[in-house]
Amino acid sequence: MMQQEMVQEVRGGEPYAYYPLGEYVVAAPGICGGRPTFKGTRIEAAGALTLVAAGYSMEEIAQRFEVPQKAVAEAARLAAERLDDFSSEANRDDAARSCV
Repeated sequence: MMQQEMVQEVRGGEPYAYYPLGEYVVAAPGICGGRPTFKGTRIEAAGALTLVAAGYSMEEIAQRFEVPQKAVAEAARLAAERLDDFSSEANRDDAARSCV
């Protein structure tokens, strides 16, 4: 995963610094321990993914958290990409072991 540059904004008169993980999902060091949240909120992206796993629709989750459906879809896409990264890393490790 490519490391993003920190973005600094002022929101509601307060400084807001974050690393963009996407358009809607960010990691803000001072918010929720730096865990991914929906931009400008304290709503953790993992919470939305837990509801996806529980069978809620993207629309229901977006309504519950008052974020765009695209934000929920982005959280799911980012999680899937991370799983793909993990799978690729595991495959490289297996290939390295098989070459020994």
